[in-house]
Amino acid sequence: MFGKNQPVVSSKNIETIIGPSVKVEGDFKGEGDLIIEGMLVGNLTTKNNLKIGQGAVVEATVKANNAFIAGRVKGNITIKGKLDITGSAVIVGDIKAAMLSIESGALIQGNVSMPSGEAAHEEARTSVKKDSRKNEIESSEELPLES
Repeated sequence: MFGKNQPVVSSKNIETIIGPSVKVEGDFKGEGDLIIEGMLVGNLTTKNNLKIGQGAVVEATVKANNAFIAGRVKGNITIKGKLDITGSAVIVGDIKAAMLSIESGALIQGNVSMPSGEAAHEEARTSVKKDSRKNEIESSEELPLES
């Protein structure tokens, strides 16, 4: 997963990057990892991981497996696994996630809900563990050998 202490080292998983100068309007659907540094207006769905960078603006209904949000989001967010919200994030909309981490300073206007029941939490843990293992393997594959 994307994280403050774990930068994205491998580009193998990243399917789409919306750069800081790019504005996308409409429905966006993907299977792979998605990084947004620009603007997206519409609906956003990815079956994998989502990163919304600090300068990004998203006005959309958002659905993803895991997500890391540092920018601005206006719209409802549904995350199957873990949602990390940094202190720079501004979210206006309802949030639904199995696992949630909110850093001090984040601004959220909306309802937050987490599914109850051990099955939902176990599914989220499994999703996060698989993603972490995949990133560790790919990171080790791309590290230069020291002489």
